[in-house]
Amino acid sequence: MIQLRRGRGRYRGGDAGAGIETLHAFSFGGFYDPENVRFGALVACNEERLRPGAGFAEHPHRDMEIVTWVLDGELTHEDSAGRTETVRPGDVARLSAGTGIRHVERNAGPAPLAFLQMWLMPAAPGGDPSYEVVRGIADGTPLAVERAASVLHVRRLRAGERTALPDAPWVYVHVVRGAVRVGGESPAAGPGDAARIAGCEGLDLTAEEPATALVWEMQPAGE
Repeated sequence: MIQLRRGRGRYRGGDAGAGIETLHAFSFGGFYDPENVRFGALVACNEERLRPGAGFAEHPHRDMEIVTWVLDGELTHEDSAGRTETVRPGDVARLSAGTGIRHVERNAGPAPLAFLQMWLMPAAPGGDPSYEVVRGIADGTPLAVERAASVLHVRRLRAGERTALPDAPWVYVHVVRGAVRVGGESPAAGPGDAARIAGCEGLDLTAEEPATALVWEMQPAGE
């Protein structure tokens, strides 16, 4: 089953006075829809837009896997383990909160910042917190999020190019740029749109124009 959700239907949040705009694909914070709480291990897919100097003050996380993809600008990350990293377009950052970690996220650069942040529920609580950045991740280089039995695939396609989607109980496709068709579905999905596929098998992704998509492959816990 393929469910196409348009980006324009996301919940709008953030703090305009602080220079933060947020688009939520799932129930999050003050936005609650019992029919839209999670898909597979994925419990949040937030698009954050921060003006220069804006950011999120130090806050805690635990028992959550958080993957970040920068669309435009530069994201500065600082955490309670003493790490400071700058995440740029093409990089993928992974925070495994484990038993608990605190961090700050801000736009320390001169240009507007936009990034996607995707939260996945781990199969079991606990574990040591960790943070890593994969610089300039290439197509075909999967990012495994083992605690959530999930894998992120980055797909950059030329116009007319086709790529197979993974066979998995849950596949989530978020379109970053361009336009794609998921499994031959019509109409095409554009930037900010997402496809939720339950029982994905033998499907592909076709680019209507040059496109970038983030594809989550999610398995049941323990598999």
